Amino acid sequence: MMFLFSFISNMAAQTQGGELTKSYYDIVAVALIAVVLLIMFGFLYFGLGEEIKREKKFALGFQKVKGYIVGLKPIEKEKDIMFDHAYDDIRELDNKIPPWFNYLFYGSIIFSIFYMINYHILSSGDVQATEYKEELQFAEMQRIELVKSGALLDENTLTALKDAAAIKSGKEIFLKNCTVCHTESGAGLVGPNLTDDYWIHGGGIKDIYRVIKEGVPNKGMISWNQQLNPRQIQEVSSFILTLRGTNPSNPKAPEGVLYVQQDSLKGM
Repeated sequence: MMFLFSFISNMAAQTQGGELTKSYYDIVAVALIAVVLLIMFGFLYFGLGEEIKREKKFALGFQKVKGYIVGLKPIEKEKDIMFDHAYDDIRELDNKIPPWFNYLFYGSIIFSIFYMINYHILSSGDVQATEYKEELQFAEMQRIELVKSGALLDENTLTALKDAAAIKSGKEIFLKNCTVCHTESGAGLVGPNLTDDYWIHGGGIKDIYRVIKEGVPNKGMISWNQQLNPRQIQEVSSFILTLRGTNPSNPKAPEGVLYVQQDSLKGM
């Protein structure tokens, strides 16, 4: 008991900003259960008295322990708890509730008191409804992060981004990684002109996304799927679409074939 008291006292020192951590309450709950178990073993030990200690045969001592826990009378003493009535020569015994069941019952009462104080009075622990809400919030945060990283991006239903923040981010990525081959204006240098209507591998959002992701090794363009996540590739692809028709100075001659936008893609 002194060890458990010392253990709980030491754990009480584990605080964060003056507030007890959840792990502390979990440990306290385990310690309280241990106390209940010690009390139960104490009942067994002292309830049996010195008689068990003096038993020479372990089997006999075990039977006494079993009898104390289960609460069954020995066969030779069953006549003391036998009812007077009989049916078809079958006699009924007046067995009491097994002590082990009572121990569990009393232990559950003790546990419920600490549970009520911990979860419903002090509110130091989270009930299931609160834990469920916290898990939903955490799952939503994870979903938002996955969306930001593009991990949930479906390339088959990919669309061009139009919001200013995404276009700005795409421009920053373009200026950092693409100007060596395409110039800052997208007029083209080593790489093709990105401002006209002629495209080598297609001029739709899905086409541009695929080229950036997979690269064009035979033309010297690397695959960017290791340097950029799917969301960033979508952003820079969307920015490239905004360069179309900007008519920069000294543009590179058209390459590829004329790309005609579908009606659903116009304005992207």
